[in-house]
Amino acid sequence: MSLMDRIDNCHRHDLSRYVPFKVDARQVGFMRRDMASELRRFPSVFRVAADQVSVAEHLDSFDYRSAAIDSVMRELRQEGFIRGWRDELFTIAAHFGAEPLFDLERAGVPLFGVKAYGVHLNGYVRRDGEIWLWVGRRAANRPIEPGKLDHLVAGGLPSGVKPFDNLIKEAAEEASIPKELARRARPCGALSYRMELDNCLRDDTLFVYDLELPADFVPRNHDGEIADFRLLPLSEVERLLAETEDFKFNVGLVIIDFLIRHGYLTPDDPQYSALALGVSRRP
Repeated sequence: MSLMDRIDNCHRHDLSRYVPFKVDARQVGFMRRDMASELRRFPSVFRVAADQVSVAEHLDSFDYRSAAIDSVMRELRQEGFIRGWRDELFTIAAHFGAEPLFDLERAGVPLFGVKAYGVHLNGYVRRDGEIWLWVGRRAANRPIEPGKLDHLVAGGLPSGVKPFDNLIKEAAEEASIPKELARRARPCGALSYRMELDNCLRDDTLFVYDLELPADFVPRNHDGEIADFRLLPLSEVERLLAETEDFKFNVGLVIIDFLIRHGYLTPDDPQYSALALGVSRRP
């Protein structure tokens, strides 16, 4: 494992295992072939061909599509085909800010290989001129990467919620960060990746924020998603990223970007150019 491995792992995928998923002739995802086969049973909602899957033409509005697709998702859930149901809807569109096409249960998003979005917060403090990063450990019951190290605050972007509003909400739930303090978080860009995980395709964009916290701040979790927190110097964070698999798969991408932006990694490092270009790689 190395820092570059962390980046490369977030971009490993084989699209030959998937078929395009389209809405109104616009490709919005890549669907697993077994998922496509399952959807043949629902011809009033999906048109399944050998080389693509599309939403039926008569479902020509956001509301019609959302309701019809949700009914299929719930039936597949009852049959055990969809696991990890979250009762949380994500809005599906060709790209961020584009016309919303339909809402989809979060657990179904990787099955369709559609774009999803989230927020990640680098919460840090300064000690004797050095930066220390707050890191959370995911609860053992999390559906994805239980027990792995994670950001102080991170979460998917639900339907109808703006990224910064979502960050404020997640900050309170996950780390007990007061709203007045969370509002000081600074947007620092977005990172995208496309990777295969658990036999699904994740096509994600993460909105990244930095927040310098008071030296005496101690996070406390309220929603049960984080088991505990630790405050680590950047040298230890880098070691864990480079030498272990302790961190959740996409967290390394965001932290490497943080290490570069804050000057911890510099052009004197032989891997600097590859890392800097790698974190900004487009799927």
